[in-house]
Amino acid sequence: MRKILASAGAAAVLFANAAAYAAQPTPWQTGFQPAATSIMEQITWFERYTLWFIVPITLLVLVLLIYCILRFRSAANPTPSRTSHNTLIEVLWTVGPVVVLLFMAVPSFQLLTAQYSPPEEAKITVKATGNQWNWDYEYQTDEALSFNSAMLSDEDRADAGKEDRAVYPRLLAVDNEVVVPIDTMVRVLVTASDVIHAFAMPAFGIKTDAVPGRINEVWFKAKKEGLYYGQCSELCGKDHAFMPIAIRVVTEEQYQTWAAAAKDDLDGANKALMAEIESTSKVAVAGN
Repeated sequence: MRKILASAGAAAVLFANAAAYAAQPTPWQTGFQPAATSIMEQITWFERYTLWFIVPITLLVLVLLIYCILRFRSAANPTPSRTSHNTLIEVLWTVGPVVVLLFMAVPSFQLLTAQYSPPEEAKITVKATGNQWNWDYEYQTDEALSFNSAMLSDEDRADAGKEDRAVYPRLLAVDNEVVVPIDTMVRVLVTASDVIHAFAMPAFGIKTDAVPGRINEVWFKAKKEGLYYGQCSELCGKDHAFMPIAIRVVTEEQYQTWAAAAKDDLDGANKALMAEIESTSKVAVAGN
């Protein structure tokens, strides 16, 4: 019995570890993905903050509508009032919304300013170019590293070593992920080669259009290791739904090892990184 319980516990820990490994959409999800950057934490806070205004206002309007329907229906009020205005009500419905908007506008402008004001210089710059229907990535380093990233087909999963659909879900897994180190400022220069696309990573709180002939800039500083998924968020053609974005956040040492190897053998560097991460995860589960 103890062995069965121990095995069940290990399986549960392994499942939880796999589930937490990747920030990705979940069935029937109504909230945001877990925040992996400070900006996304602020966005999550602002969403909850605005609900304290939205819910009471919605309920108030509902109550007023119901009251008006019942109180002023023709059966209960055969002789309509000829009142043209009420000073107190007009003051209330003018001042009230102004106050509410002020309480919402101040943190909104603060968040908007933070999104466009990186706290430090970027240590890594990656150019992301949207194509129909994949992404080209180019690391702006002394020795340029560039590769294409496209959605992983089911028949290629075995060769890529990505058969675990909990970590590499259908329609989100890609053949080559962007790899960045944890706690590092990353600048992403976003453009497109054909039509308008959009580069969106929900867990990082970033989203910007990829426009041909223009370069838009976003930044992020991931605080948690893992594999994060986003998608093109601008209708760009028949395969728009099959244009995922994947960013893998690793330690500084793992990133440096991967970057050095990827310049000569990207596929080999990716598989070596995956093997190291998998072995580390197994050690962590065994330790529990």
